[in-house]
Amino acid sequence: MKISGLLRGAVALAAFTMAVSGSGCKEGGTTTSSSTGTGQARKVHKAPEGTTPKIAFITNNVSAFWNIAKAGVAQYEKESGIKVDFKQPQNGKVEEQNRFLEDLASQGYNGIAISVIAPDAQVAEINKAANSANVVTHDSDAAASNRLAYIGTNNYEAGKRLGQEVIKLLPQGGKVAVFVGMMSADNARQRYQGLKDTVAGKNIEILQPKEDNKDSKVCMTNVEAVINSQPDVKLLVGLWSYNGPAIASVITSSGKKGQVLAAVFDEEDGTLQGIKDGVISCTVVQKPYQFGYHSSKLLHELATKGEAALPKNPIIDTGVDVINAKATVAGQSRNVDEFWTELSKLKAPQ
Repeated sequence: MKISGLLRGAVALAAFTMAVSGSGCKEGGTTTSSSTGTGQARKVHKAPEGTTPKIAFITNNVSAFWNIAKAGVAQYEKESGIKVDFKQPQNGKVEEQNRFLEDLASQGYNGIAISVIAPDAQVAEINKAANSANVVTHDSDAAASNRLAYIGTNNYEAGKRLGQEVIKLLPQGGKVAVFVGMMSADNARQRYQGLKDTVAGKNIEILQPKEDNKDSKVCMTNVEAVINSQPDVKLLVGLWSYNGPAIASVITSSGKKGQVLAAVFDEEDGTLQGIKDGVISCTVVQKPYQFGYHSSKLLHELATKGEAALPKNPIIDTGVDVINAKATVAGQSRNVDEFWTELSKLKAPQ
């Protein structure tokens, strides 16, 4: 199956596996160590020869966003013949993720990829798992932990990209309300800071984010409260994937289409439909397919090749795109219909 834009980046990203350290390692189920540029130790665990590595991919919730990452995982499973267990915390709680980490480590898993809900609070749990398994982060990093690599979006730069769109949408300035699940997550904090830094000096006031703790009802009521009680707010920003559909729904039901603008993140169907309907102006999309594919690939190679598979640069940036209703402009934005068609093909059974 041919898929142009969305998979083009995946082909380019495959080159990162060539950029590895030159250190050697012992044969068989062994652990070798190296260090990052900051002196942080990184332990690589090679699976015993002749065994099939056990690998797991952990999300931070059950949002439809992760269906795309699951397609990337499935593609690598198809190519490699290995099984990657796809784990999702049903309530999006730190305790659920920590339980996954503990269980997987105790069950002898060789590799774990995780989108960290609370990076500061979960360092100890990640480090415990990293004592026996290769741990990488995706989507939301925990840079202070002993994870081996981060595969995903440079969230500060993604926030700046959204900020550039907000400036275009509010040339005269105005107040902007921000919605998110939890500001404790690295991706939320970094996107918010990138947004704020980019609009500084443009007469645009970015309000304190309204958190919903990943509760869909609270997510909706947060948006309703702003629209009903803060008429001076000109634009709504959703930092997490499910915020977009909620924002579109509330703007539509309140009759504020065209009066209150929206710029959001990610590619949930409700967000893309909101763009087609003229309710959402744009969305900055990540590349979750690559989160799934490259996390699976790197963990497999670390388990089979040891330290030889360790990237020299532990940060693997998968990039972002801006999606809107306008014609595609190479290197700047993509048309929503073209993008959605490719996305549908990507999520279809292979």
